[in-house]
Amino acid sequence: MAEQEPMPTAQGAGQRLGAPETLGISTLDPGHRPPAMPSGRHVTIRVRMLDDTEELFDISQKASGKVLFDLVCSHMNLIEGDYFGLEFQNQQKMIVWLDHIKPIIKQLRRPKHTILRFAVKFFPPDHAQLLEELTRYLFALQIKQDVSCGRLTCNDSSAALMVSHIIQSEIGDFEESLCRSHLLNNNYIPDQMPLIDKIMEFHSKNIGQTPAESDYQLLEVARRLEMYGVRLHPAKDREGTKLSLAVGHTGVLVFQGHTRINAFNWSKVRKLSFKRKRFLIKLRPDLNSTYQDTLEFLMGSRDCCKIFWKICVEYHAFFRLFEEPKPKPKPVLFTRGSSFRFSGRTQKQVIDYVRESEFKKIPFERKHSRVQHNSRVQQNSRLSPLPSPRHHEVPTEHGAPRVDSPHRRHWTESALVSAEDPSASRTTRLSPVRQRNGHDERDRTGSASGTEERRGSTRQTHPDHLSTGVVANSPRLSASSGNSHGMVNGQKSLELCSHSPDGRQPSPLTSPLLNDAGSVRTDDEDEVRRKRFPTDRAYFIAKELLTTERTYVKDLEVVTVSFQSAVGQDEATPDSLKNTVLSTFEPLHKFHTGFLREVEQRLALWEGRSNAHIKGDYQRIGDVMLKNLQGLKPLSANFHKQSEVLLELEKACRASRRLEGLCRDFELQKVCYVPLNVFILRPLHRLIHYRQILERLCKHYPATHVDFRDCRAALADVSEVVELLQGSLIKMENFQKLLELKKDLIGVDNLIVPGREFIRLGCLSKLSGKGLQQRMFFLFNDVILYTSRGMTATNQFKVHGQLPLHGMTIRESEDEWGVPHAFTLVGERQSVVVAASSLKEMEKWMEDIQGAIEMAKTSNGPSSDILSSNLTDSNKCPEDSSVDAESEDDITALHASLDKPTPHRGNTMVHVCWHRNTSVSMVDFSIAVENQLSGNLLRKFKNSNGWQKLWVVFTNFSLFFYKSHQDDYPLASLPLLGYSVTIPSDSENIHKDYVFKLHFKSHVYYFRSESEYTFERWMEVIRSATLKSSGARFLNSKESNPL
Repeated sequence: MAEQEPMPTAQGAGQRLGAPETLGISTLDPGHRPPAMPSGRHVTIRVRMLDDTEELFDISQKASGKVLFDLVCSHMNLIEGDYFGLEFQNQQKMIVWLDHIKPIIKQLRRPKHTILRFAVKFFPPDHAQLLEELTRYLFALQIKQDVSCGRLTCNDSSAALMVSHIIQSEIGDFEESLCRSHLLNNNYIPDQMPLIDKIMEFHSKNIGQTPAESDYQLLEVARRLEMYGVRLHPAKDREGTKLSLAVGHTGVLVFQGHTRINAFNWSKVRKLSFKRKRFLIKLRPDLNSTYQDTLEFLMGSRDCCKIFWKICVEYHAFFRLFEEPKPKPKPVLFTRGSSFRFSGRTQKQVIDYVRESEFKKIPFERKHSRVQHNSRVQQNSRLSPLPSPRHHEVPTEHGAPRVDSPHRRHWTESALVSAEDPSASRTTRLSPVRQRNGHDERDRTGSASGTEERRGSTRQTHPDHLSTGVVANSPRLSASSGNSHGMVNGQKSLELCSHSPDGRQPSPLTSPLLNDAGSVRTDDEDEVRRKRFPTDRAYFIAKELLTTERTYVKDLEVVTVSFQSAVGQDEATPDSLKNTVLSTFEPLHKFHTGFLREVEQRLALWEGRSNAHIKGDYQRIGDVMLKNLQGLKPLSANFHKQSEVLLELEKACRASRRLEGLCRDFELQKVCYVPLNVFILRPLHRLIHYRQILERLCKHYPATHVDFRDCRAALADVSEVVELLQGSLIKMENFQKLLELKKDLIGVDNLIVPGREFIRLGCLSKLSGKGLQQRMFFLFNDVILYTSRGMTATNQFKVHGQLPLHGMTIRESEDEWGVPHAFTLVGERQSVVVAASSLKEMEKWMEDIQGAIEMAKTSNGPSSDILSSNLTDSNKCPEDSSVDAESEDDITALHASLDKPTPHRGNTMVHVCWHRNTSVSMVDFSIAVENQLSGNLLRKFKNSNGWQKLWVVFTNFSLFFYKSHQDDYPLASLPLLGYSVTIPSDSENIHKDYVFKLHFKSHVYYFRSESEYTFERWMEVIRSATLKSSGARFLNSKESNPL
């Protein structure tokens, strides 16, 4: 038996970390004795290990949970035990973690009848942070259990790939008959039979992988899955929607089914608490966030809340703190709240401790198969520090283990023997006094030194991996080992060489051409295409830049080409307007056409259309953006001209009814899929999109990445421009919205005056003598208008009345009138009772109206009467007032329009809100501007079988569908106000990754994206339209309008 290296006994691990002796650590150093056992009656505790063996530990009832946990870790010689814990079922039949501070007698009411499970408690984002082979092996066993029981959900390819690494570790290199027999006798995943061929295919590509390398590869695949390390706790939101809460290294997560729908980062969480059944998340103040300060979730009971709160406290401390939090002093008289705190080392302490300390590597025995093994193997197939001369392979000259090694023969022998006796899969042995066997000391010493040598070689290869452009510290990309040619949730995993003793360099990433053909793609074609995609998150961020830039260039062409040909060539268009439009948009269109070409070329290189990507020089986008954003600076004057274009266009339309009719007709064309004024403001909005993309890249890249410096410099440049234009943009958006509303309303005068700000529009029911009648309300900073939609050919809303805000009060009146969600607007001249469609809508209206009333008290806003005595707009020039203002054609067009009114756009937000019985605010419009997205999606209807590939553009609260990005106009559109976006349930039989569902009443649509990043982005932008914000944005009343 090999002797342990001499260790100083006077200084324990806890003292080295500067922590109290009794609570400083949660595992023991090899060679150190467990803490002293308290006096008192002893009980036998049964602990089930991750390999399903059971160990018995004799311990005092008065001992703390930490004493027992240290005994378990000491039994296994586990150094990085802080990632693990002991869980059990309490008297309320709930699974809880053993508290390290409380005595065992207070936690286990019936110790003899309770089985504690040793399990992974804290899942780090990157398995490379696990420095010990034994720790990674235990994590691999945990992943194996999670996959087997269905807790770790994934697609078929990911499941087959993980099983291939598991059986590579268990039976060794691929042999068809042996592999098939093993899979038929062992079930690793639910419904495994249809995937046997795929598992065998992946297994055949793992030849040469050692068990340690297979563990590493298994964790590489698992950590990329959305459900990795997730333990769901059922809950409901305030509206009663069934959700699940979980906690991870980043913060608190919200799931719907098995899909994450929200995440609250630790940096944004100010406080976590619970009150009875309510779990409360208090967020830090954030002006850009649409969430309330405090979020509330309803759980099954107070105990459920407390259990989840405790694990949140522990996760936060373990991953975020540098050292163990100090205990709070006990109050003298009264106690308030829970005294629970995290006890043990933090992740930083564990990593530093293991790296700074030198430990002798004690070999451990792997349990290769849970069902198939003989009696000889059964003795040593357990989580035990007992040595075995067959445990480690002897490397050949090329670094690969010999196939005829004793360990390989041991795998084969254990796999060929089938034991039907279920008792053979579980053994019990009394511990903590480990029984020694008669292995030769030379074998153990040699095995240990061989392990040390091989681990040292493995760790030395990590700097080599960094030189390939793969970032080890990135949460999405890390240096991985093994030749895995499989899929992770539809994305190809990185093909890097295995950690071998000769330190071979990893092979380069291989990626395909991007096929953007606008055709229906079959599932087989989709699977093959996705297998060869780059998997780096930065690639998909760069691809978002490409797709949105294509849409932006098309939008510029609407102004420079379509508008110029339809309106600009007409004699009614003033030369000043033509010159302003051309001088503003032509240089921008020319510049962005060149920029788009460069982005397309860079993405082509990144995707592998040439051998340049092998060097890694083109797997970045920051240099392209920095160069072009600097080239955009000479055109900065063009961004200040957007207001001039809006003013010139409005002035020209007032002066010429013919031009007004031409613009109205142009907006009815298919190419003008949003209001014309929206296209005019696109250049300002695009700068905001550049800033968002660069912020995502800077957040994704570590500071050492080759692309980080360029991205940060480009972000600084574009942020400077955006800050300068922000005030102008807010005023222009308000002005543009007033122009839109003017076209939708009949019977208003002086709608566009200096100082008027739009706040909210939407549908409310007005109480009158005839009962509740649907009306459209428009809230401004000085007045409320209410209208109705008549059966007119112009699709416009007729104004019925106005309510000045000066002197107005507002109160809830549901009980007074017996109408749900009713409130009363009490003005100086009249009072109006209205009802919202829901409590949430009522709260939004009341909040915005109250804010506008307060603003009206202190500001000198517009006070003119905006109702007209007839249906004409007095702002426009009379037809006989100026001979120069209108030509004969204008007068003819005017009489024609009076005889047969020209229809207006029927798909504006006013009409959508009317039909969907909802409302939107100016804040919502501003958020929608920032959340624009383009790209390919696969669409499926509720009752159809196939998926249709479409180019989809999200803007202005709507989805617009094209055959391809080269089309000039959309085939169809889908306004999203009122829709809900969710994840398909299992009963809907979608069985595809990255699918989201849009539904409104009986209308249901399914959409598939190509990657996890694009899925998250589509969910994010669509939620910005379906989950509307509350709270008004008020401008400076002196500068709110350029007129």
